[in-house]
Amino acid sequence: MTITYDDFQTVDIRVGTITRTEPYPEARKPAIKLWVDFGAEIGEKRSSAQITVHYVPEELVGKQVLAVVNFPPRQIGKFMSEVLVLGLPDTRGEVVLIGPDHPVPNGGRMF
Repeated sequence: MTITYDDFQTVDIRVGTITRTEPYPEARKPAIKLWVDFGAEIGEKRSSAQITVHYVPEELVGKQVLAVVNFPPRQIGKFMSEVLVLGLPDTRGEVVLIGPDHPVPNGGRMF
């Protein structure tokens, strides 16, 4: 399916820095709770991510990631996920997070 540039513009993908993490073992699939700072305009948002194969919670703090920030919040068990942190599958289908390869200001919109 082909989309227009205007269609693409409706998806708000921003960069943020992970400020806090917690294991989320009670999730249906093992996950990590993330708190991500998207700068003054958007603020800090929460996300639950199934990234336990490649990441441990304490090593994620300070990492910059890309996330969709204009989806409606979604209840994941007892945790409210407010953004969708983006990743790509490795050769086994496990999530590898997407982020800039150089530091950038939090809240920057992908284009």
